[in-house]
Amino acid sequence: MSVAPGRRGAIAFFVTFGVSLVALAVALNVGWIVMTWRDVATLLLGVFVFAAIIAGLILNTTFLVREIRRNEQHDAFVNSVTHELKSPVTSIRLHLETLLAREGSIPEDKRRDFYRVMLEDTERLLSTVEQVLRTGQAGRTPLTLERHNLNDLAAECVEFTRSRRHLSDQAVRLSPRSVAVEILGDREELRGAIVNLLDNAVKFSGDHVDVEVDVQRQGNRALLQVRDRGPGLPLLEVKRIFRRFYRIPGPLTQRIKGTGLGLFIVQSAARRHGGRAYAESGGPGGGATFSIELPVAPSEAA
Repeated sequence: MSVAPGRRGAIAFFVTFGVSLVALAVALNVGWIVMTWRDVATLLLGVFVFAAIIAGLILNTTFLVREIRRNEQHDAFVNSVTHELKSPVTSIRLHLETLLAREGSIPEDKRRDFYRVMLEDTERLLSTVEQVLRTGQAGRTPLTLERHNLNDLAAECVEFTRSRRHLSDQAVRLSPRSVAVEILGDREELRGAIVNLLDNAVKFSGDHVDVEVDVQRQGNRALLQVRDRGPGLPLLEVKRIFRRFYRIPGPLTQRIKGTGLGLFIVQSAARRHGGRAYAESGGPGGGATFSIELPVAPSEAA
């Protein structure tokens, strides 16, 4: 996400203004110390007051800068969602208008292609709406906890992603090393989190999609990992990417459309199930691994 020139100027102004006020406060503090060094009580009182003023100025400037950046993220989110909603709607309308205008003259195979494209656009539209709804409901709706085999759930998500993205069995696959691990969780929420990780890996893999899903048990924790061979992540971004609306700045992210909500939904789902989500990468060009760690379900006897 790039910062608009107007916002960049506002940030620079507030930072400069805040630094100037802090420098002025420090200068006044030094002057106060010089003038009152003989009166210890007055000296300590002045130092305390000036320190409080400086702290307040720093906090105020930090808050203002954060608000400007948050507003910039919200604007980017609105623009992305608008595009994600408008594009499939426009495509569906265009195909419907063509079918109506040329009714009876379109060959059956072409008509089927139109139906297929409209169905894909509808799925894309529903996916965007579901992401926004999941984000709005994050942490609010109660979980329906049931026993699930995480390996089977991962295999179902892999098959769903291959079908929706029209990918081969090798492009997105479940690792042969994966093992069966039972967890307690809400099926739909966990399924949504895994599908988001797979969609993210596929989108950023470019033309050569090579995504592998692995499920392992480590003590009393179940670990699901999604590995890709994409462009990788800058080391400073591996924690920021799970923030709401956050997208890594740069030309690649600008070319690949998204809402900045997918990984936030993954993190929220993992935390609600008593686990965590995190990312690892060897840096730019080294691919990335996204992981969901969840508690293993207690035994049936327990």
